[in-house]
Amino acid sequence: MKIFNVEQIRAMDAYTIAHEPITSLDLMERASLAFVRWFCNQYVNTRPIAVFCGKGNNGGDGLAIARLLSAQGYDVQVFIVEYTLNATDDFRQNLSRLGHHLTPRRIHSENDLPQLPKQVVCIDALLGSGLSRPVDGLLSIVIRYLNELSCKVVSVDIASGLYTDQPNDPGDVIVKPRYTVTFQLPKIAFLFPQNAEYAGEWHVVDIGLSSDYIDATETPYYFTDKPEADRRIKPRQKFSHKGTFGHAVLIAGSYGKMGAAVLSGKACLRAGVGLLTMHVPACGYEIMQISVPEAMTTVDEAEKHISKTPDLSSATAIGIGPGLGQDGATVKALEKVLEQAKVPVMIDADALNILSANRHLLYKLPANTILTPHPKEFQRLAGDSSNEYERLEKARAFAAKYKVIICLKGANTAVVLPNGEVHFNSTGNPGMATGGTGDVLTGIITSLLAQKYAPADAAILGVYQHGAAGDRAAEARGQTALIASDVVEHLGW
Repeated sequence: MKIFNVEQIRAMDAYTIAHEPITSLDLMERASLAFVRWFCNQYVNTRPIAVFCGKGNNGGDGLAIARLLSAQGYDVQVFIVEYTLNATDDFRQNLSRLGHHLTPRRIHSENDLPQLPKQVVCIDALLGSGLSRPVDGLLSIVIRYLNELSCKVVSVDIASGLYTDQPNDPGDVIVKPRYTVTFQLPKIAFLFPQNAEYAGEWHVVDIGLSSDYIDATETPYYFTDKPEADRRIKPRQKFSHKGTFGHAVLIAGSYGKMGAAVLSGKACLRAGVGLLTMHVPACGYEIMQISVPEAMTTVDEAEKHISKTPDLSSATAIGIGPGLGQDGATVKALEKVLEQAKVPVMIDADALNILSANRHLLYKLPANTILTPHPKEFQRLAGDSSNEYERLEKARAFAAKYKVIICLKGANTAVVLPNGEVHFNSTGNPGMATGGTGDVLTGIITSLLAQKYAPADAAILGVYQHGAAGDRAAEARGQTALIASDVVEHLGW
């Protein structure tokens, strides 16, 4: 699913109006109907509704929504914020469509704000996706009022005050909705942690905007949903054998951190690899043989850390990092792996920290190596960022410079490709914020690489399936009780 910027969103609307053809007013009606269908599935018509409208097209949506909800039997009040003398034509036409049975109240000042009981659902239709400057004046007063209410708030398309594709300043006044119902495609603003309270739980509704425009318009930003993930899955053929699905070599573990090696190994197997060799320090031999009997195990000559490069001649993919430690001998072993690798490489955890501390190694990374840093690890690799937008741009520049793929971990993990594309993930939950889940991801992606998935597909699909397994685990265990082993046990596609 593509993600467009403000200019592309405007152009998509205009293209649909011109080529369907459809009037802008009728397109607004279609969008409002889609919002109302979602709303009616969420709230019964015994809940009173208060719709707060600006005087642009987002306010026109709000007026149409109020009329449609009233027709569905909801008790609806409409409030128009008189922050300007100007109004769009579609706003005026929807105002005239309200008729006499739904008379709006005008808000000219703070004194006109209503007293609303907590059972009222407020609909925010003050400002739309085209906002380009901070909210001030009467609109800022209304937004603060909405945020102070104990009522649930649902924003139409995007929370009023939130920029669609650029960072807000910390002091900006923005609606904090419980839900956002957005039209056709997600907004990039929804995908950054700094905007979490301004997006709420967001949902996309299809309003029939031109598929021709969407298909033909280029964007670097994508959202990986289930259809997109499923499209990348390679079907298994009847006469396949274990050699068909590759041989992964995972280099992992150190004294006290063998659990990371176990988790990554189990995940690698669950993700479908044909053969797996675990290369571990001597102290981990019995642990691996008992915990992951399906894997072959080779033992490093060092007792407590990795000091040598294992035999890589039969590998179809290499994963390195979980529980690795940063011993000096381990640094040299990682360097030799990078020099010898003739197959795709996946790097995580302590191997990333070694790269940060030994920056000459970055120039030895094979093309399309996959790195899976969490925010702090990425900060060590690429430097500080003032906000998530800047961090993403640093990730794009880093991926392009070193010709690597970065999975910037977090909610909506961003898979950043060397060509500048960014694929945000749709799966996962806060229960996965626990030790070991990153090691599971390493195993999954290494497995897909070994099975000859293209590195970009391995990263995008691996991140999606990792989150999907976490979601299934949370359904079974709850988010609080979820541990990394649960994610492994719920892998499957």
